[in-house]
Amino acid sequence: MSGSADTTPANPAEALILKTLCWTWPLYFLGALYVVGPVLAWVLGGLAALSLYLGPAIRPDLRARGKVPPVVLAWIAGMAVMLVALWVGHLDWGLGLKQTIKSTIGWAKGWALLALFPFIGAVLPIRREILIRGQCIIGLWTLLLLPVLLAAPYAGMPERIFTSPLKAVGGPGPEYFSVYFFTWDPASWTPRWQFYAPWSPFAALLGVVQVCFALEERNIRWRTIGLAAGAAMILFSKSRMGLVGLVACTVGPRLLPLVLRGWAWTALAAATASLAVFGTALAQAVKDAVAAFKGARADSTRVRETLQRIAGERWQNEAYWFGHGTVQPGAHLVEYMPIGSHHTWWGLLFVKGLVGFLAMLVPMTWQILLAAADAARSRRGYLPLGIAMTMVLLSFGENIEIEAYMLWPGLIVLGIHASERADDLRYDIPQNAG
Repeated sequence: MSGSADTTPANPAEALILKTLCWTWPLYFLGALYVVGPVLAWVLGGLAALSLYLGPAIRPDLRARGKVPPVVLAWIAGMAVMLVALWVGHLDWGLGLKQTIKSTIGWAKGWALLALFPFIGAVLPIRREILIRGQCIIGLWTLLLLPVLLAAPYAGMPERIFTSPLKAVGGPGPEYFSVYFFTWDPASWTPRWQFYAPWSPFAALLGVVQVCFALEERNIRWRTIGLAAGAAMILFSKSRMGLVGLVACTVGPRLLPLVLRGWAWTALAAATASLAVFGTALAQAVKDAVAAFKGARADSTRVRETLQRIAGERWQNEAYWFGHGTVQPGAHLVEYMPIGSHHTWWGLLFVKGLVGFLAMLVPMTWQILLAAADAARSRRGYLPLGIAMTMVLLSFGENIEIEAYMLWPGLIVLGIHASERADDLRYDIPQNAG
């Protein structure tokens, strides 16, 4: 893995992507990241559509890779269904034209990005190396700023530095436009760091993404920088889910090749047989570990479980097919958190009903299976599978659509990988194992 890769942008799309990644921290200091993500998606998405339309008439360095892969078409169809479900939900509940327009703009800044960025990666000639190096450059910024961030709570600095006037463009909340040194954890009254994310648990999963990208970097110095920065984001955000992701989303894809090895199946059979002796003790150990995991932040776990239960009951009883159209205010029982938040899947059922739930489930499952099949045969699948697994983890604790603006490098990688797999099928090119 040593050596270097050419990370000089070969076309305007790569140049724009690399500059955006390099300027992540400065853009955060301006409170502009929530604006930049959707703008980048629609600009590059338009360029990708233009590349498909013009074909060989466009400049050579921007010509489309080929036809849009089926899994990317599934993402596009799924997110279009999301928009229809949104409109139907607003109509069913009489939310009015003003709220419908506002929610449609929200869709364009959220759910639409889950289709646009894979479309961009699948169509435009963007190389993985550009995204990988860009993520490591973000890591360098993170490590340089880390001493200041860690010292801030002990030096009497404020939690929040300022909130950008860009919040006037609208968004889920002021935290998306705010710049923080750190935040105080209300449960333990100790500092947590959220880096360039709107809150700490999301920063931890961005740290997992950082590690996944850094593991693919060929230059050992940049790889070390990326890994150190990702680990720092996970540890100092103090998120349980980040620690799970650090292991599962990096080790998991690299264990998949074992499914093609005969000795691995023999070892699995032996391990399964041994459960007859050690199964009870192992089950109790797992139960204790889960209880300890939940108990680490008991208040947070209670609120999340209550939100999910209320969302599920109201979805089944009130709006089975198309949901309630929007999140709704929560009571004191859930610390006034909106019903339909803090969980992508229960949130989908509550806001967009079973139709919206399936619109997300189908392309997500397809993408994971595609990446897993490739990771079992080639190291090319490690990064996309790690990204997809991180998204799944994120979906169980967050609303993934309002965080797509920060997940875009990984989403582009999913599109690039889908195009690579489509090329394999189109030309029947055998893969080379890592």
